[in-house]
Amino acid sequence: MEKQALPASSCSLVLLEETKKSPITLSNGGGGSVAGGVVGTACVGQDKKGGVVNGVGPGYQERETWTRQMDFIMSCVGFAVGLGNVWRFPYLCYKNGGGVFLIPYLLIVFVGGIPIFFLEISLGQFMKAGSINVWNIAPLFKGLGYASMVIVFFCNTYYIMVLAWGFYYLIKSFTATLPWSSCNNEWNTPSCIEIFHHQDCKNASFANITVGSSNMTCADLADARSPIIEFWENKVLSISSGLDEPGKMNWELILCLMAVWVLVYFCVWKGVKSTGKIVYFTATFPYVVLIILLVRGVTLPGAYDGIMYYIKPDWSKLEEAQVWIDAGTQIFFSYAIGLGALTALGSYNRFNNDCYKDAFILALINSGTSFFAGFVVFSILGFMAAEQGVDISQVAESGPGLAFIAYPKAVSLMPVAPLWAALFFFMLLLLGLDSQFVGVEGFVTGILDLFPGKYYHRYKREIAVAICCLLCFIIDLSMVTQGGMYVFQLFDYYSASGMTLLWQAFWECIVVAWVYGADRFMDDVARMIGYRPFPWMKWCWSFITPCVCMGIFLFHLVNYKPLTYNNVYVYPWWGEVIGWCLALSSMLCIPVSLLYKLFRAKGTFKERWAHLTTPVWGAHHLEYMAPDIKSLSSMSPGTDDNKVIIFESVM
Repeated sequence: MEKQALPASSCSLVLLEETKKSPITLSNGGGGSVAGGVVGTACVGQDKKGGVVNGVGPGYQERETWTRQMDFIMSCVGFAVGLGNVWRFPYLCYKNGGGVFLIPYLLIVFVGGIPIFFLEISLGQFMKAGSINVWNIAPLFKGLGYASMVIVFFCNTYYIMVLAWGFYYLIKSFTATLPWSSCNNEWNTPSCIEIFHHQDCKNASFANITVGSSNMTCADLADARSPIIEFWENKVLSISSGLDEPGKMNWELILCLMAVWVLVYFCVWKGVKSTGKIVYFTATFPYVVLIILLVRGVTLPGAYDGIMYYIKPDWSKLEEAQVWIDAGTQIFFSYAIGLGALTALGSYNRFNNDCYKDAFILALINSGTSFFAGFVVFSILGFMAAEQGVDISQVAESGPGLAFIAYPKAVSLMPVAPLWAALFFFMLLLLGLDSQFVGVEGFVTGILDLFPGKYYHRYKREIAVAICCLLCFIIDLSMVTQGGMYVFQLFDYYSASGMTLLWQAFWECIVVAWVYGADRFMDDVARMIGYRPFPWMKWCWSFITPCVCMGIFLFHLVNYKPLTYNNVYVYPWWGEVIGWCLALSSMLCIPVSLLYKLFRAKGTFKERWAHLTTPVWGAHHLEYMAPDIKSLSSMSPGTDDNKVIIFESVM
């Protein structure tokens, strides 16, 4: 690029007035020195394309990067591959036509999942900032950053409850007899029955025929409860009759919750240098356990029927809109889109990392894990159905129902049951743990980016992580009460629901493609990775992905159903109001922030828009966007060529 001199009256670009004999040195973070001075210590202005250049202040902290690129890959795998891949995808696949479900699933992966996944990672890498400051690329829409922070905060708050329950089950697995395998416990009721003799009632002419050795009639059998359901509801949850009856706290769950939060804290407190090492274990070991469970599962009677039930195609399902909606919603959940954590992880990449290739690798791992987990889950469910003499549809579950009811019930029927139970819940804990601590990492990164270098404190990160964990723990105490499950469902259904994530993804595409410019951002990506991505990405960001997101969003809105627990308990009106407040607290960040900034700005609407959509470049751009830095040190002093712009434009 040809170098141009900066007008003497302007401070819009960083200008090197004197190079003398000292070579230019620019740090990875963008700090630079010329003859002992700091580049741009007082210069803040606009570049040729309208971007504002932030000068490098004396307190600027160089952003840390991953020790190895594999640390980033593993962290993304750990975060994006979580409980949803194991307990939600297999159920959706069986429910929506088996193998046929892969058609809408893969289609939406390529038109929605991968484009936004790549957008978030590349945006973080380009701007070298967390989920809030990354939107300096179009400051008017910084509300997107605040929205993602709200969503990931809610996720961090309620998601860890699954880990606390899993940890509780893991501890209870270290016994000779699993506590949920019998009806001889203090929490069991007279309705508890260990073996359901459904087959005895199929041909029964009278409802009062006694079945098995339980002295129960076929009529009583309809109201009978298995010991695993009673263990879950009466022992673990001690569930009350509704949201308006919080009841007392479960001290055992409080201890489990505390232990998991302490574990999360020490995984995150030192930043990506330590997190990048921990995920090598937490992200890979679940695959070892999944393979062990699959080998065990396929050797069980009934496993073949279960697997065929999982993959057998039902082509008629493609005509149903719900199948396509489920595919889209699952992708946004499992790819962890809209939470801002992927942006934070990408911000620790080297500027020239090939994030385009990374996006495809991570998408393949994520979707491949989901499909593979289905074979594990349904081989076990097939065995469970064969043991009980019922159809697989009666034992197939998703969500917590699979993790804490169906699977524990299945392992209780196996030889050496405690071993398989411990393995499963250890895998569950690891699957959720890395998703949890990377989510906390993303939140803390966004918060710390708001405080510039002049607020530097030696233990700033450790204190910020501690405050975040403590605040979430205090909120979590409402979920370890007897009414805690109702609170948990409120958070799960509203705060990080499909609607909030779709709303977030829609605006991300609109801002990058139409406000900043899709072609412009493609140029930026080319500058980073050394080649221009396939135009498909640009087309998706500009047209296809926003339409997919808004279409699924409107479908959710039109087909909205009030929240229920177990399809029996209907939440009171004020419970739904709380839920909608949780949802709107993130969704309204975008329009409210936009209107506030527009009203606060001065000038005509056109002038306000132009000013507020002008990118604010970070200090690292001084190095990476330099036209030809190497040639600067070879210039002779005292000539006009000494006055060189080291940052001219995005490209």
